[in-house]
Amino acid sequence: MKQNYRFVIAYDGTRFYGWEHQPNTDMTIQGKIEKVLSLMIGLPEDEKPVEVIGAGRTDAGVHARAMIANAFLDTPLSEVEIRDYMNRYLPDDICIKEVQIAGERFHSRYNALGKTYCYTCYVGDTKPVFDRKYVYTLEKKPDVTAMRKAAGYLMGEHDFASFCSNPRMKKSTVRNVDRIEIEEKGDYLTFTYHGTGFLQHMVRILTGTLLEVGFGMRTPGSMQELLEAKKRALAGATAPAQGLCMMKVDYH
Repeated sequence: MKQNYRFVIAYDGTRFYGWEHQPNTDMTIQGKIEKVLSLMIGLPEDEKPVEVIGAGRTDAGVHARAMIANAFLDTPLSEVEIRDYMNRYLPDDICIKEVQIAGERFHSRYNALGKTYCYTCYVGDTKPVFDRKYVYTLEKKPDVTAMRKAAGYLMGEHDFASFCSNPRMKKSTVRNVDRIEIEEKGDYLTFTYHGTGFLQHMVRILTGTLLEVGFGMRTPGSMQELLEAKKRALAGATAPAQGLCMMKVDYH
């Protein structure tokens, strides 16, 4: 009898083409996990693999500390045995932190109430050798006070069309971002975002735009005009993928 299982997953996205299946490559997080689960329950290779549903679709090169996913499985293995099997056969840059039996109606994406992402920049004087795959190295330190002021205009419920990289977006681009925290921690600068959901590349575009404020290329008040314009071309550059990490997904 099939049961619905909930997974907490951490991964280093450096080598992967994002979470979601991509044509002509098996280097996706979703694909790797589905392959291992299909082997675990003994599915023949010519059958459709187990379907794993993720709470979000992180881009190529983006990391996660606690992606949530779910899948229906028919297996005699316990939750701990499933976790251990998956970690044995998944590559070393993907870790299943936890497996739990979930309610039949649990859906990792549709039931998600909010998500937290963290973007990390390095502003030190020397090279971040051991963190280079997980930070965006800046040539100089931006004005944090100006960026915090700009972030104030971006918080709340807005149409974030200017911060979406998908020009053919048919669904609503209105989102509620209730928290943007910009913190200095030694040689590191972190941008923490919490909201009900985020558009394609939205967190990276927000970060790139805030950094332009920090470097004096825009004024904090121009964020209001950007929101009203609803034009991606007017917003800032998309910050590189390696600095972004999904930190948490909220549920009841």
